[in-house]
Amino acid sequence: MDHSAMPKAFAGRQSWYLATLSSLSANLRANTISTIPTAELLYSYNHVIQGFSASLTLAQLEALKNSRGYVSSIRDKTVKLDTTYSFKFLGLSSDAGLWPASGFGKDVIIGLIDTGVWPESESFNDDGMNDVPLRWKGKCESGTQFNSSLCNKKLIGARSFNKGLIANNPSITISMNSPRDTAGHGTHTSSTAAGTYVGDASYFGYAQGTARGMAPGARVAMYKALWDEGSYTTDVIAAIDQAINDGVDVLSLSFGLDELKLYEDPIAIATFAAMEKNIFVSTSAGNEGPDLETLHNGTPWVLTVAAGTMDRSFGASLSLGTDGYVRGAALYPGNFSSIQYPIVFMDKCDETKELKKLVGMIIVCQDPGKEDSLNDQFSSIQVAGNVAGVFITNSTLLDIFTQSPFPFIFLEQKDGDIVVDYIKTNKNPKASIEFKTTFLGSKPSPTVTSYTSRGPSYSAPSVLKPDIMAPGDSILAAWPLNIGLARLNDDMLFSSFNLLSGTSMACPHVAGIAALLKGAHPDWSPSAIRSALMTTSDPIDNAGNPIEDIGTNLQPATPLAMGAGHINPNKALDPGIVYDATVQDYIDFLCGLNFTPQQIKTITGSSSNNCSNPSLDLNYPSFIAYFNDRNVKPDSNTVKEFQRTVTNVGEGSFIYKASLTAMKGVKVSVEPDTLVFKEINEKKSFKLSIEGPRQLDKTVSFGYLIWEDSQRKHVVRSPIVATSYKIDK
Repeated sequence: MDHSAMPKAFAGRQSWYLATLSSLSANLRANTISTIPTAELLYSYNHVIQGFSASLTLAQLEALKNSRGYVSSIRDKTVKLDTTYSFKFLGLSSDAGLWPASGFGKDVIIGLIDTGVWPESESFNDDGMNDVPLRWKGKCESGTQFNSSLCNKKLIGARSFNKGLIANNPSITISMNSPRDTAGHGTHTSSTAAGTYVGDASYFGYAQGTARGMAPGARVAMYKALWDEGSYTTDVIAAIDQAINDGVDVLSLSFGLDELKLYEDPIAIATFAAMEKNIFVSTSAGNEGPDLETLHNGTPWVLTVAAGTMDRSFGASLSLGTDGYVRGAALYPGNFSSIQYPIVFMDKCDETKELKKLVGMIIVCQDPGKEDSLNDQFSSIQVAGNVAGVFITNSTLLDIFTQSPFPFIFLEQKDGDIVVDYIKTNKNPKASIEFKTTFLGSKPSPTVTSYTSRGPSYSAPSVLKPDIMAPGDSILAAWPLNIGLARLNDDMLFSSFNLLSGTSMACPHVAGIAALLKGAHPDWSPSAIRSALMTTSDPIDNAGNPIEDIGTNLQPATPLAMGAGHINPNKALDPGIVYDATVQDYIDFLCGLNFTPQQIKTITGSSSNNCSNPSLDLNYPSFIAYFNDRNVKPDSNTVKEFQRTVTNVGEGSFIYKASLTAMKGVKVSVEPDTLVFKEINEKKSFKLSIEGPRQLDKTVSFGYLIWEDSQRKHVVRSPIVATSYKIDK
């Protein structure tokens, strides 16, 4: 709604909204014979949009469009989730770097819109924490199996929102009408972001150690808007609206909406308001990879996070008599005998009748690599009742199999060949299996997961997305003690920690690290924090090679898969220079998208948007250029130009020199190639040009612009993508 149109007779917005809705029903009843239900106001929003949500008939909606002050409306939509050791893998240390510089995130408040929280978890213990910051305006709401006294100095807020869910399903019964988590997702993400120290944490013996979140000194505020019974945008943006009002510093959103224009996406609209309030927003890219243009949250004013692996894996050791052992992937949660069993190679294990003849043996199976072949063999062995199963497979999609109630181990082909050779060369081959083993130092790592969603962004294709990659695979974090994790025989197993994978897990890692940066640099804007994270990230793995992408058979990962690279928290503490962006910069971008004044007003909530300088060239720490004009003559070239301004955030004077990595099919240049800064907060501008054919031969060509200072204290890296991909609008 346009608030400048509100009659002065109304004391506030909500009374105006109520009167507007009341008049709709009254006018329709006066003009029709049929009964018209009363239009119901669900939420009156204060920050995320200048307006409200309501339950309306189509006739009421059409009448509302003619009401005074109406700007736009969006139908409610469903929302889907993007479903210990990671702090060490990221280099966080108690002795030096970002943790001590930020006081471990002390007094920074992280808000999560999620499935709720399990407050009894030790990850939310507030031992040693000082009083809640006086600026905090949130509260802990009571409800089903949730008392407000369950909050403390760590978990400082817990609220729930479900009016939209109920309006969409009037006869629904909500099983847990409170902030309590019945899905586990919210407990996992919030403890990943800011869980406190918990000793002897593990998933049934795997990943054993002391668990902690990225910002163990930060505060947690949970806003439950995602329910077992369903999740709707009306509730999500009500939660974001409340989080802004309560005073959060960082928001973590592990969910999204697909293929919507910015003015149609309630999450994009709500997070614009958060950005205006200087709140950093971390979002998940989605789990629809490895195809291009599958990500959501490709919004310019949020950080979009891809998921990567770590150098930690879980599994078992298969001992081959006295001939040594091999290691494989496994997450069997039960206790397994250490005695040796006969071991037999069956090649393809698809005959249950034959397998049943081998009860009391370990069965070795060769995966032929066909679709569903692994799944079929997996099922056959479970039915046959063999002692254990060993699968030789090149599949990288083992998550659904490893967390099995049956003792399975999965071997790579080279290790499988050793096992098969042992069986064939011994008259009485025997083997034993030791489960619950954690392997560290795996190379190469990180890698891009196959499931993480890829860019380009549907809603803002001229901004390169995703932005960055963070750990998202097999992440250990807190879990509700009443939600079963595995079934062993007829018994359900429970644990206070669980291993989950997805961009849902990567997102809170970055939220926690952003909280650390906010603590160390409270004057930095959300875009400055984003820039610091992106330009200091690592494109190289722990083997010294370009990060590989599991989704493209371990080819070098492109920025459309991993963004600028893998997050490096300690480097982000001192990035040297940053690419900052103001609210007006984003408005210029919206104008450059050729949105109508009404559409821009829907996003900004303002009637006075200045479109005098429309531009799709946002001051962003990355570059993407499209060479996809298919109706051109051969050898026809074009030049794409980008203007950027960087701000010196380093203490003292610096001289930065530019270098460019070679890109196939295009020529890249930067002017000037030297930037001289004499003091902190000084700004300098440059132009980057990409010359190439109007129709590029390659789908994706990429490289990097690197600014390095003469003292070699700062290396500021930005990804560059040239693509022939055409956005499917």
